[in-house]
Amino acid sequence: MKTLRVIKIGGNDIDDETFVTRLTAAVAAMRPVPVLVHGGGKEIGQMQVALGGEPRFVAGLRVSDATAMAAAEMILAGTVNTRLVVALTRAGVDAWGMSGVDRGLIRVERYHHPEGDLGRVGSPVAVRSGVLWQLVQSGVVPVIAPVSLGPDGSYNVNADEAAGAVAAAMATASRDVRVEVTFVTNVAGVRIGDTWMPDLTAHAIEQAIASGDIYGGMIPKVQAALTVLAAGAAQARIVNMDGLEALAHGHDAGTCIRTGGVQ
Repeated sequence: MKTLRVIKIGGNDIDDETFVTRLTAAVAAMRPVPVLVHGGGKEIGQMQVALGGEPRFVAGLRVSDATAMAAAEMILAGTVNTRLVVALTRAGVDAWGMSGVDRGLIRVERYHHPEGDLGRVGSPVAVRSGVLWQLVQSGVVPVIAPVSLGPDGSYNVNADEAAGAVAAAMATASRDVRVEVTFVTNVAGVRIGDTWMPDLTAHAIEQAIASGDIYGGMIPKVQAALTVLAAGAAQARIVNMDGLEALAHGHDAGTCIRTGGVQ
């Protein structure tokens, strides 16, 4: 069975020219063509300050007040999205930049956090998967900024959650293609002790976090994978750029995380 990859790219890597060059080469080699979902990271905070605002966080999550929302729209749906589409197109990839607002691609409801008001932060409730399948089947790579459509305008969405919602919706609409969220990180996969794990279940990850076998900077990486599984995606994978290049050429790489048993 073929695997369609919903590739999630963190915002902290997107201003690295070498990273973007290697990413575009990997994407150009993938069949079927993938879907990209990207963040904006530090550039959003920089723009918010330039607009006279001040970044605020609740439980590690960015508060999207009016200034932060304006910054997110400019950076995510503007600067970063365009940067990726330009690089992909120059590499010969037929890429289409869009946000979750375009064609009502990702619809959300306001996210209510128990520790405080996050402002215009949304949780995905529906994805027009047919729009994405139509592009992919035509050989077009969707490049998605996670600014999405809420009941009263645009909302910012965590890129991990957006990727999970996209993957889950696309998987539901297809029985012939496996859909996987592939996280491109700065580590080769998940290591427990001295062993790099090719496969893990969500349950095994939760146990490893509780026991301390997964710790430090790896915790947010695996939690991002658990987030997309909770959103309905069948599996997620953690790789570094070397691993993504290997996947692009048909080789296995990284750690695959599934909801079911280890395979």
